[in-house]
Amino acid sequence: MSNETVEIPAAERGTTPAEEPAAKAENALQEKPSPSPPQFILYMEGPAYGQALRQLTLWTHHVLLPVYGREITSMAPWCSRWWDHPEAVAQLHGLWLSWGELTGPGSVMCGPANWHRDYLTPAMNTLRDPLGPFAGCKPGSHRPKETPQVDSKDPFGPPPPPPPPPA
Repeated sequence: MSNETVEIPAAERGTTPAEEPAAKAENALQEKPSPSPPQFILYMEGPAYGQALRQLTLWTHHVLLPVYGREITSMAPWCSRWWDHPEAVAQLHGLWLSWGELTGPGSVMCGPANWHRDYLTPAMNTLRDPLGPFAGCKPGSHRPKETPQVDSKDPFGPPPPPPPPPA
């Protein structure tokens, strides 16, 4: 068995020699694999994470905040260093991905309305909640959050080895 491509004459394919270039171009387009969907930012690291965070920052600073950023109050906080809050990065990245899906070229006409209802409002309500990721942050004053403590990192994993016998 060989890996050679067998060329089928144009007459057998139902095309004329004049139609061949267009048919080959159409086949090439159909055979081209579609690009893989973007990866969620929490699964990235290194340069890929840095590039994704930069793209997210540009969208956040040039689209999201100028249009949807409301006044900062104690009841609706925002952190000027939002990228230092992993929850905010995750929420905003999901919001940005859905923005591209629902408002980009080829999206349905009701995509923007669905984006506002299903993605923007819940994400912004979570981010701007007084107990949300920006709790304690004020304009020009970032307050890092502590990770909640857990008793065991892997409570259902194998038990730790017994301590060595006393000497």
